[in-house]
Amino acid sequence: MGSTASNTDNKTDSTVVSNAVTHADPIASKGFAVDSPTSSFKLFEFERRAPKADDVFIRIHYCGICHTDIHQAKNEWHYSKYPMIPGHEITGVVEQIGSSVKKFRVGDNVGIGCLVDSCLSCNSCKIDLEQHCPDTCYSYNSTELDKVTPTYGGYSNFITVKEHFVCKIPKNLPLDVAAPLLCAGITTYSPLRQHNVGKNTRLGVIGLGGLGHMAVKFGVAMGAHVTVISTSESKRDDAIKLGAKSFVVSKDEEQLKSVKDSFNFILDTVSASHDVAGMISLLKFNGVYCIVGAAPKPLEIPSILFLTKRVIFTGSLIGGMKETQEMLDFCGKHGITCDIEKMVVSPETLQVAYERTLKSDVKYRFVLDMLNSFK
Repeated sequence: MGSTASNTDNKTDSTVVSNAVTHADPIASKGFAVDSPTSSFKLFEFERRAPKADDVFIRIHYCGICHTDIHQAKNEWHYSKYPMIPGHEITGVVEQIGSSVKKFRVGDNVGIGCLVDSCLSCNSCKIDLEQHCPDTCYSYNSTELDKVTPTYGGYSNFITVKEHFVCKIPKNLPLDVAAPLLCAGITTYSPLRQHNVGKNTRLGVIGLGGLGHMAVKFGVAMGAHVTVISTSESKRDDAIKLGAKSFVVSKDEEQLKSVKDSFNFILDTVSASHDVAGMISLLKFNGVYCIVGAAPKPLEIPSILFLTKRVIFTGSLIGGMKETQEMLDFCGKHGITCDIEKMVVSPETLQVAYERTLKSDVKYRFVLDMLNSFK
């Protein structure tokens, strides 16, 4: 029998799962869903599974809005399934644990990112790269391992997740500003770690949005010399405040010339179509260009760029569970959080948030207050 939270532990909400709930009872839940690429969000009722022996049941407090949510909701990658509840930057509090759960207790602050399950036995899973498992189960627009049961994301009030895919949030990180770390954080932390970014690295960060501002914070904390490359001069002051040593406007040819052949590593965080070939010229010989923003259209890059500078062109997909926990612990140690704008959820506010995200009109991540959205 698992442990459960009592109503005394959660006085702010009378719908808390209490000791009366058993593992055999599916849990009535609510979320905000879309029914098609063009539909508006609406309130959607569904059931979360009752916790199994290795499950953790969580009341969601906050969920960040990732650009991926917009791509998926609008079916821009052409594999969306509806109804869809987006959201994979989730923080909340444990309210129930299964009988075999060891790492978590009721009342713990926890996070769930893009992954909620995998086979845990393939070559990728064995080396802590669960995101590359052929049977990866994503937080939404996916299915559980049975290939039938749909997964629903964090624009909701509850979630049940296997213990392996739940992370501890350091006690010094508030849950609202920690939520985007579960995607924007690990997406930028992982490639910097993979390529040993540190004191001797000249790091270029393309884009200063949800991903880009996290990349700057991590790069600075790792000791790199960070330059932000942006289309907008208006972001210069913010870049410097975040710790960047310099700022380049990508539309200014003279400014681009001043940093040609200067970077060991460029992290491209932009999810819209842009001139990647022009940015590659900013790398030093043997430099690394890493893409983490998923633009909807194919890239066009002349092959001669790879031949003449022997650049390494690569990408990175979030991170495995071990590395995600490492990232969160790093954030706790260095006091790193996401800069956010918080809002209570309704179909109308979600529409506004999506529109403003597409216009880059947010500093630098919208975070949905799920705890206060269903009262």
